[in-house]
Amino acid sequence: MKIHFDWRLARVVDDNCEVVDEIEWDGRITPSTIAKRLGKIQSGRLLPEVSTLVERFPDAEIDKMGAINDPDWPQHDDEKDVFQMATVELAKMKVADSSGDIDRRLDMLVSSAVELRASWTTSEARCVEWAGLFITEADLDLQRSAIPRAIADSSKISDASDKLGVSPPKHEPSELEWNSMRSQAQFVVDTSSMLNQQEDAIREMASSHVPSLSALLGPISAAKLVVLAGGRERLARMPSGSLQVLGAHAAMSAHRRGAPPPKHGAVLFSMPQISRSPRWVRGKIARFLAGKASIAVRVDHFEGDPWSKKQVDEINKEINVIREKFPRPPKR
Repeated sequence: MKIHFDWRLARVVDDNCEVVDEIEWDGRITPSTIAKRLGKIQSGRLLPEVSTLVERFPDAEIDKMGAINDPDWPQHDDEKDVFQMATVELAKMKVADSSGDIDRRLDMLVSSAVELRASWTTSEARCVEWAGLFITEADLDLQRSAIPRAIADSSKISDASDKLGVSPPKHEPSELEWNSMRSQAQFVVDTSSMLNQQEDAIREMASSHVPSLSALLGPISAAKLVVLAGGRERLARMPSGSLQVLGAHAAMSAHRRGAPPPKHGAVLFSMPQISRSPRWVRGKIARFLAGKASIAVRVDHFEGDPWSKKQVDEINKEINVIREKFPRPPKR
């Protein structure tokens, strides 16, 4: 026997497609009530009528496509208009619910921060290089972060050189060129402030959404892994080997053409435990760290106790053991 159902009717049919029992929903038919029932079906929850039939016929199998494939399923043409309005209402409900989806909000924050950092990196390099043409005595490395602010806050380039503690330039830009330099510098300063604000929001959200993974990798890296995986649940169900190479798109493409497989993705490589280790142990550490990260995100997703600093310190000690175990590259 099988249980077929839609938003208004549930019935039990035997192997000969004969109706054994059925229950019809007797609630008020409005777009809102239908939308709520359709939402329950979409989320995989059982409607009350289906639950009642399951209790009556515990051996019956629930066939979610049964109502669609059943040629004898009753059709109500007079309900088509209200059903169409209900589907529109359901779409509105889904859009409204999306604001509560932490994974999607984290995706927006991380993507925005990545785009903003790319823009800031290019603009900041141009601003510093431009200033270096005039303020030749400025140390473009040690004073790099101070140069955009000094230019943005100055009315002329000699004031900027005073703020940087160097001699005035021999040549000065024209008024239009100076205004362009100031605009560029102000953009760098404003973008830096926006970027810091967004990354603070990422840290706050990631530390709440994946506290154990954030403790292990840092909230920014944890958030990037969640976004790359397509959400916390997908990351929690992902094998550690797949987590290890998240973000290694180019290397995986090259591997399909015959290149060696990547040992880690960009996110894991950004971790100092890997990037500051000798190249011959990076793969081993990446594999170990990916395994621990996989456990951490499962603890977070299935609502276990968040990892403490002591637990993370123990993991870092084990990484140091791996590093000390292989002080030299293997012989070839």
